[in-house]
Amino acid sequence: MKKKTTKERILDAAIELFSKKGYDGVGVDEIAETIGMKGPSLYRHFKGKEAILEAIIDLGEAYYNDNFANSELVEKIPESTDELIQMSLAQIKFTMHDPMIIRFRKIFAMEQFRNELIAGITTKHYITGLENMYSHIFKEMMKQGTLQDDDPEILALEYMAPVSIMIHMVDREPQKEKEAMERIEKHFKHFVEQYGNK
Repeated sequence: MKKKTTKERILDAAIELFSKKGYDGVGVDEIAETIGMKGPSLYRHFKGKEAILEAIIDLGEAYYNDNFANSELVEKIPESTDELIQMSLAQIKFTMHDPMIIRFRKIFAMEQFRNELIAGITTKHYITGLENMYSHIFKEMMKQGTLQDDDPEILALEYMAPVSIMIHMVDREPQKEKEAMERIEKHFKHFVEQYGNK
């Protein structure tokens, strides 16, 4: 396994600390101490805490794009409503369990009201990105005849909005994951009963 650079170690430490204490609750010295260095030494790698946050945002965006499909990355359109449900559940399980995604989501949740850039990114990940991805999938499924003709943007919101609520609940109360997954699966089954072509 490739050894991490000092810059990467700084970012890892900052992500962990920001996800627990928020951006304002962490100082440069604390980030440095976490990886066994003095605060002033950190400035050789980053201009300051804001530069670290900007690097984290870039890292988070790249990580989401590499690991979580968006409308440009959807390679295989589900050929059945069962495939749609299985694909969606796999994405949700990844989102709920991937440690990096969980940390990014916690940082975004805390900082969205203090940082305009993070506010936009949060909207993209929780609303517009999912809407674009699933409206693209639903358009293609309508062309295939798998889903009834309808407004794909509205269907995308209807499909994914309850999921976001459940994921945020699990972030706050991890013990409710089983309940959340059962409710999500029930929601998906109801959705395809309403909009799937029999």
